[in-house]
Amino acid sequence: MFDVARLEIIGQDGKDILDMGRLDQVKMLHKMKKLQKELEQQVLTIEKGDGAVKVEISGDQKIKKITINPEYIDVNDIHQLERWLEDAVKDAIQQSQRIAAEKMQPMMGALGSLGL
Repeated sequence: MFDVARLEIIGQDGKDILDMGRLDQVKMLHKMKKLQKELEQQVLTIEKGDGAVKVEISGDQKIKKITINPEYIDVNDIHQLERWLEDAVKDAIQQSQRIAAEKMQPMMGALGSLGL
């Protein structure tokens, strides 16, 4: 039996390949954490009903704020408000997911090369 923790695999350049792999993983983890913070700070605003409903969502898909402008609301047609609100939330989530996916795309290929 052999001890994996003590196993060293030396590449042609004389560097320990396992240590290089760990270093690459640490770098990738650092990039992922940085990207996550960027997504948390990015806020999108989606409007429906000509501004009757506004939804603010972060790049990590957290709803930050929902605003309803009472000037646009017809109390006799509350179903319209519900539709605007539902559409605004759906669009906000979809756009936030799209932005996150676009930002993560370059890292996805790198994760495969690291064996993750």
